[in-house]
Amino acid sequence: MVPVLPAAYPDCIDTVCEDGMKNDTRALQVLTSSTFSFTVCFAVWMMFAVLGIPVKKMLGLNETQFGLLAAMPVLSGSLVRVPLGIWTDRFGGRIVFFGVMLATVIPVWLIAYATAYWQFLALGLLLGLAGGCFAVGTPYVARWFPQERRGLAMGIFGAGNSGSALTKFVAPAIIAAWGWQALPKVFALAMLATALLFWCFSHTDPAHNVGGTTSFAAQLRVLKDRRVWRYCQYYSVVFGGYVGLALWMTKYYVAQYGFDLGLAALLAACFSLPGGVLRALGGWVSDKYGAYKVTWSVMWVCWVCFFLLSYPPTSMQVQTVNGPLALELSLSPWVFTALLFVAGTAMAIGKASVFKFIGDEFADNIGAVSGVVGLAGGLGGFVLPIMFGALLDLTGVRSSAFMLLYGTVCVSLVWMHFSFRPTPANVTAPLASPLAA
Repeated sequence: MVPVLPAAYPDCIDTVCEDGMKNDTRALQVLTSSTFSFTVCFAVWMMFAVLGIPVKKMLGLNETQFGLLAAMPVLSGSLVRVPLGIWTDRFGGRIVFFGVMLATVIPVWLIAYATAYWQFLALGLLLGLAGGCFAVGTPYVARWFPQERRGLAMGIFGAGNSGSALTKFVAPAIIAAWGWQALPKVFALAMLATALLFWCFSHTDPAHNVGGTTSFAAQLRVLKDRRVWRYCQYYSVVFGGYVGLALWMTKYYVAQYGFDLGLAALLAACFSLPGGVLRALGGWVSDKYGAYKVTWSVMWVCWVCFFLLSYPPTSMQVQTVNGPLALELSLSPWVFTALLFVAGTAMAIGKASVFKFIGDEFADNIGAVSGVVGLAGGLGGFVLPIMFGALLDLTGVRSSAFMLLYGTVCVSLVWMHFSFRPTPANVTAPLASPLAA
């Protein structure tokens, strides 16, 4: 017997199709508006990478003080990620994202009127709220997409890291035209306009929020999972290292190669731009090949690049049968930049692969977990510029920054080898070794 369908059945199909198309359109709008907003937030977050250079000259700062100044926004932007991620789970990403952007406008504007070192540090802490938007946007975007497309969606959103390159393209021109005091004002107005655009083109789905009956402690309970701490370690290398170098490279080019601020920032963008834009590629690769394989490969690429970058310019004299032979070993700025480009590309892919782990394994608590992992990465980005400056003050060797990064990658490879194994059936499902238990 052939069942007779109700006359309204075709209308039901049309309704389902319309709802599906509507949800797809909203998901695309959320992804686009969130990515654009995060790009602007990251550009503001990295402002001291360029602004810090004239401020350093004006205040007569040493290398360690410059590193602390550049890193202050990273500290606060990291510390707020956990509460922001949890609030996103509870209240929704749209309202939290919008509120964070508005909260940074006044502190950014006031930087133009700072005159003392402590004022720059204090305002830098408040400016750092912009960096916390990552912990908001990641779960906000992820929940609009099915799991098989989630890695790519989070990778596209994470491409907002390219805001670091945007700062390096725009900030030197603004400083050259109107002085360093104009840069905070321009960035504050840009942040305000971005917040308003985001509110107009983003959407809210109450079904994406964690129920109100879920307690704060219950959301944090997932942090007892050992996997979370592994991902913190990986992310502190690929994201923390990226942020540290993004803050440090403009000044490195100025000091090491004698370039002016504009050229130094442009070459530094050769690291920052792929390190941000190609994160979307990392999401796609992670979806296709699995987060474990991708992360493992990224660590090895970084290991090779940092080994070569860490070798300082060296002069030596070799005694031959025909007399002494003078040798000069150093990286030209073009070879140096090419290695930075490769390292930035690897870090971009690695940032996406780590969050592919989170999206797959913690779908019900992405906000809390991404907040903690983002905190670990951000703290790495805070500590590294300070350590770069301290090592330079202590050793006088500028490439000591890369020596430090080389050591951290070595530790990461060893830890990953002994504590994290893929199962034969699925490389994205980790199997802890006895050493990790």
